Amino acid sequence: MTKTVTDVVCPFCGTLCDDLEVVVSDDGKDLLEVYNACAIGAEKFLHSQAKDRITRPRMRQEDGSWKEISYDEAAEYTARILADAKKPLMYGWSSTNCEAQSIGSEIGEAVGAVMDNTATVCHGTSLIAVQDIGIPSCTLGEVKNRADRILFWGCNPAHAHPRHMSRYSIFPRGFFTGKGHAGRKIIVVDPRVTDTAHVADVHLQIEQGHDYELLDAFRVAFKGEKLPDFVAGIPKEKIYEVAETLKSGRFAIIFFGMGVTQSIGKNHNIDAAIAVTRDLNEYTKAAIMPMRGHYNVTGSGQVWGWQFGFPFAVDLSRGFARYNPGETTSNDLLRRDEVDAVFVLGSDPGAHFPFSSVKKIYNLPSVAIDPHETPTTEVCKVHVPVAFVGVEVGGCAYRMDNVPIETRKVVDAPEGMMTDEEFLKRVFARVKAIKGV
Repeated sequence: MTKTVTDVVCPFCGTLCDDLEVVVSDDGKDLLEVYNACAIGAEKFLHSQAKDRITRPRMRQEDGSWKEISYDEAAEYTARILADAKKPLMYGWSSTNCEAQSIGSEIGEAVGAVMDNTATVCHGTSLIAVQDIGIPSCTLGEVKNRADRILFWGCNPAHAHPRHMSRYSIFPRGFFTGKGHAGRKIIVVDPRVTDTAHVADVHLQIEQGHDYELLDAFRVAFKGEKLPDFVAGIPKEKIYEVAETLKSGRFAIIFFGMGVTQSIGKNHNIDAAIAVTRDLNEYTKAAIMPMRGHYNVTGSGQVWGWQFGFPFAVDLSRGFARYNPGETTSNDLLRRDEVDAVFVLGSDPGAHFPFSSVKKIYNLPSVAIDPHETPTTEVCKVHVPVAFVGVEVGGCAYRMDNVPIETRKVVDAPEGMMTDEEFLKRVFARVKAIKGV
């Protein structure tokens, strides 16, 4: 016998699709089928059923082999390295729920850690720009129902957010967008010919690293002022044409990704993109939104915003929150040998950080809390497997448009396996005992 769980939220990317249907066994132990998800989202659910899945904590021995340990031993090790460190780094937080992020923040305060999330190598520049000049944004529901001018800048949702275009941005028929794709104009700005560019009405194949110039050129073109013959490799006639297309719509939305946040200019690119949106609002309704990657990276910024006033790179080592990206960001700290222990949860710096930073993690007391075997678990001293959030345990997550959504449990975790929140509560209890607080 089986049962179908409906309205399931997908814990893969920042789109947080909430229309999945999951078929599970009647006893809730086996996950059998996943419907409505993209290939990556479906695999995330089905991976929980892997026969070779690690279900107990393990500690690396001197010869490189692994020894199985209990959750109590793993919590003791984690609490000790954090409490004994002068400046531990607690990194990740983007693939877990807000409840776990909140407990982790309390641990960080107790041990004087630096709290950093994956925005540090992704959309941290966007957050800096928002702090600079604010952001005129909206919800994905508004995009679906109102937007008839869609601009993707430095992002490729066809691969990174596979259902974004079909649920919200290009193809769906909304309340005021009844013609769907036929009633929208799609513009892509990208140096590469991506699969998203293939479905666009206009592809501006910008020269790599010249985003700032083209953004400023749009501001000039909106006002009908004079432009040079080419800007960032794009003919001025094309810039004027796209500017008029944007101005002529009822509702324009700019989605931007790492192609603009991590290219030359970084947060200044986003300052300019927000200024473009602000200028466009003089002619029509316009909004702008970052294409966030991990399903709850937005949530970690929200939680730390509530608790510390800063969304990432929060240094608590002096007993109060300090924030200075470039100084208090993970890679900078690791390269300068400023941290003496590393705690990773809900991300994989081993796969994405420079080799020099990964090598520093390998040489420090370190623990990785992750349901998967990853490059990070292979360089850390202790690996603590936990239940999959959104599959085996619920909890709050924030969509890329800052809308909180409650994820759902659909299947039981392997017997005896802890959740992120449960493990962190155990670590926090030991930290308080060690610190005498």
